[in-house]
Amino acid sequence: MKLKAIILEGFRAYKDKVHIGVGDLTALIGKNDVGKSSILDALSIFFESGEVKIDPLDLCVHGATAVRIGAIFADLPAEVVLDATATTALADEHLLNAHGDLEIHKVFDCSKKTPKEQVVAVAIHPVGDVVGELLLKKNADLKKIARDGGIDTTNVNVSSNVQLRRAIWRHCNPLERKEVEIPLDKEDAKKIWDALRPYLPVYALFKSDRPSQDADPEVQDPLKFAVAEAIKTLEPELRKVEEAVTKQAQDVAARTLAKLKEMDPTLANELVPDFKTDRKWDSIFKFALTCDKGVPLNKRGSGVRRLVLLNFFRAEAERRQQEKSAPGVIYAIEEPETSQHPSNQRLIVEAFTDLASGENTQVLLTTHVPGLAGLLPAESLRYVRKVSDGKIDVAPGSDAVLEKISRDLGILPDRRARVLVYVEGSNDLVFLQHMSRILRGKDSALVDLDVSPHVAYVVAGGSSLLHWVQAHYLKNTGLPEVHIYDRDTETPPKYQGAVNEVNARGDGSWATLTTKREIENYLHPHCIAEALGVTVTSGPQDDVPMLVAKAIHEAAAASKPWDQVDEKRKGEKASRAKKRLCDGAAAKMTLERLAQSDPNGEIEQWLKKITELAAS
Repeated sequence: MKLKAIILEGFRAYKDKVHIGVGDLTALIGKNDVGKSSILDALSIFFESGEVKIDPLDLCVHGATAVRIGAIFADLPAEVVLDATATTALADEHLLNAHGDLEIHKVFDCSKKTPKEQVVAVAIHPVGDVVGELLLKKNADLKKIARDGGIDTTNVNVSSNVQLRRAIWRHCNPLERKEVEIPLDKEDAKKIWDALRPYLPVYALFKSDRPSQDADPEVQDPLKFAVAEAIKTLEPELRKVEEAVTKQAQDVAARTLAKLKEMDPTLANELVPDFKTDRKWDSIFKFALTCDKGVPLNKRGSGVRRLVLLNFFRAEAERRQQEKSAPGVIYAIEEPETSQHPSNQRLIVEAFTDLASGENTQVLLTTHVPGLAGLLPAESLRYVRKVSDGKIDVAPGSDAVLEKISRDLGILPDRRARVLVYVEGSNDLVFLQHMSRILRGKDSALVDLDVSPHVAYVVAGGSSLLHWVQAHYLKNTGLPEVHIYDRDTETPPKYQGAVNEVNARGDGSWATLTTKREIENYLHPHCIAEALGVTVTSGPQDDVPMLVAKAIHEAAAASKPWDQVDEKRKGEKASRAKKRLCDGAAAKMTLERLAQSDPNGEIEQWLKKITELAAS
């Protein structure tokens, strides 16, 4: 299951109910002390991850009576086992909300020292005296309802609550259904929550206010786990050590007793070494981390320490996911830019973007730094701010919201731009930056798209905050433009009209379509194999991201046949593959490989045109 949305009410500054949409990559941006960290803390409480626990002081002081933390999940399991005799679907149990998603709320009564938790499912559920609370009924109660209602149970396994409920609901059709809260911590409904818990993703929270030392739990836990695993494999040898030590101790005790009796026979009749049976071998091994040339990690700069600790955190989260056999993991990171140079901030964003592209992985970030937010896709942004009446508003990325962010947080365009480069998506831009690095090895006069202040980008088919700022502030400057669009397979091409219009302007602007289907078709197949671990054969007009998505899917253990995957999921998988192709596979390209995959030198011509305009 994947987290689709968060619901907060009565939690800290969130007095009124707030609904926060969540994607594979979600970045909460806003000023300090506006409530960004509270969102991550609330999820830690919901998932019981251990980093944050509910406290009576978490209750909003502005008249709230209880804390409500909700989570909405999509990508639900097709079937769940609620009892030993039958499997069922959540839809058949009427456990889904109006959008067909699983919505679970945890409500905390904070009037006591230890807040009491109630777990409910918010669902469109049958209502009425007979059919309204069947999920709470025990087997004997369901049998009685069936008998009293004259319901035919000839073909029903009456030992199965699932089958009995189904028979009762079917008998009482048509059902009146309304949105209700179904307690999942009462009576037999507890079994439903117990059955659902294993499907929840593991949630791991990396807090910003930490000392970043190698004694931190995220550092020590993976090492402790490695020690524990090593000790398991060495148990026979360790038992021999224990036996040898015990024998020597017994010999010492026997010799001591003999001498003691020589001195005074009444002092003791026996001396027996009493060894503890719960020997903790792992407590013997203590570690401190050293880096290059033996420099202790704790003596490195705070930025390096934090990067190392952050990746230990990732390793520990993955271990927890494997240990629990959880189907997914959510990484929540507060202010990843802390103590980081801008170049490292870019690396962090690229790493988390790649991490979020995993099929069972989601990433949540908080930041108040415009520079970091400017590198993120606009659709991933959630602007957290206090509105005039003190309420907290969390708005998804849109043109209007991006304008507010740029104004409120002080994001300004770079006025040194001399040329605007239009591409279809942020992945295409990443691809071009890789090609710029490679081709500069052949011609150092070509523009460096990584650092040149003279090139601004407009991502036409999706954007980031930085690109939005550049586009909106520079659109009336009269700068020349370079447009590079995919040809695709439409006849005529989708962007042919736009290309013709740009080339007819007469202001120095230039536009072109790829000769091949799309930009991924210029990747050498060896690069795809090295970066993604799959081999695909494709022609100039083939859908490379879809072919790669299919190959990755079929290479996964226990995956269902590709033709049984619905089109929406195929599209999502292709989108993830596209991101990995334009970054990971493109990074494997060389001049030699580029010469083979682009024999006509199209990409070099694009960069020469950008270079020409950037120098004018």
